[in-house]
Amino acid sequence: MKVLVVGSGGREHALAWKLLQSKQVEQVVCVPGNGGTASLERCENLALAVDDFEGISRYSLQNNISLVVVGPEVPLAKGITDYLQNKGLMVFGPTRAGAQIEASKAWAKALMQEAKIPTAKGAVFTEAKAAKSYVKSQGAPIVVKADGLAAGKGVTVAATVEQAQAAIDAIFQGQFGSAGEFVVIEECLTGQEVSVLALTDGLTIRPLLPAQDHKRIGEGDTGDNTGGMGAYAPAPIATPQIMECVQKEVLEKAIAILKTKNIDYRGILYAGLMIAPDGNFKVLEFNCRFGDPETQVILPLLETPLEELMIACVQQRLGDMPPIAWKGGASATVVAAAGGYPGAYEKGKVITGIEQALSAGTNVFHAGTKLLTQQVVTDGGRVLNVTGIGENFDRAIASAYAGIKCIHFEGMYYRRDIGHRVMGNGGMGNG
Repeated sequence: MKVLVVGSGGREHALAWKLLQSKQVEQVVCVPGNGGTASLERCENLALAVDDFEGISRYSLQNNISLVVVGPEVPLAKGITDYLQNKGLMVFGPTRAGAQIEASKAWAKALMQEAKIPTAKGAVFTEAKAAKSYVKSQGAPIVVKADGLAAGKGVTVAATVEQAQAAIDAIFQGQFGSAGEFVVIEECLTGQEVSVLALTDGLTIRPLLPAQDHKRIGEGDTGDNTGGMGAYAPAPIATPQIMECVQKEVLEKAIAILKTKNIDYRGILYAGLMIAPDGNFKVLEFNCRFGDPETQVILPLLETPLEELMIACVQQRLGDMPPIAWKGGASATVVAAAGGYPGAYEKGKVITGIEQALSAGTNVFHAGTKLLTQQVVTDGGRVLNVTGIGENFDRAIASAYAGIKCIHFEGMYYRRDIGHRVMGNGGMGNG
């Protein structure tokens, strides 16, 4: 079978890499892909935009594409699944109606409250004066969120009332475009964040291994929020007991409430959780797609062929599949970012050392790269995800850092403390 993957990041490189491990997958086409997908055997890039639905549809129909896998949230929110399904194509990813769960934080908050899914206390505002008044009455710390898609950067955890009010002004003044039509203000939860990505066919929902992301740019989890500077899996804080509760109180309730709204949700449902020290948890947000960089640590540990799980979701027979099989051990990824990220950064810097990192036994998933006359150059803020696997966290993290030390480009920055919560405790990871 031939699979088309929509997107250009590290997540999409990891998806293509994993799909090509199956004997059933003869070719993967990435739209538009990156320098890493261009270098994979049996993989090619197609220079179309992720929202060129007509072009993607025409190519898929002319080239006998069996399955389209949508990586990013923007084309899902714009209705790529609806469009391609109407052309007779098989698509892994929710419809536009389902993608609202990420595209509108206000809609998702109302959904969680209606379904009695544990979530932070909060309120939604359409103008700055009322939002600022609410912040003043609640005090700080407090969380201010732009309503729509803001590339992972529309959330401010405000330490003071003044900081929260400045964030409200920035959102309503258009810093995040159309994401600034509503503001969601929530209580500030404490604990550790965990990402639970689950496969669903709209009837059955099965979680993948829980992962923990490192969102802040600085070591010690300081500085600005980013799209993610590194991750590891399986996250030990999400114990089997907690995962059992997440299944009943979050995942199954979410699918049930979507069904009552006539939303047939098939694809990935990603719950971002905050787990308190006492083990209680609340949902911070839902996303409608694979996480990035969580995918880059989850897929290397997956044993079951990925396309089998995806097709089972699309064909609504996930409940008939055997339990998802996993490799033992742990996985960790470290993001190599462009100097200046998440602010302004330069592109076009030549990258060296990728082959040496691969030879050292690490996986290098390209994110913001492109291939120029046989040279790989930087083409984004998060440039590479260097992923190590090992029998425990110490070895997986050491492998990732051994790989990233082989790599160089001008201005390259990476955090040196990815996995600090699980280092040195002999954490065995999965199995």
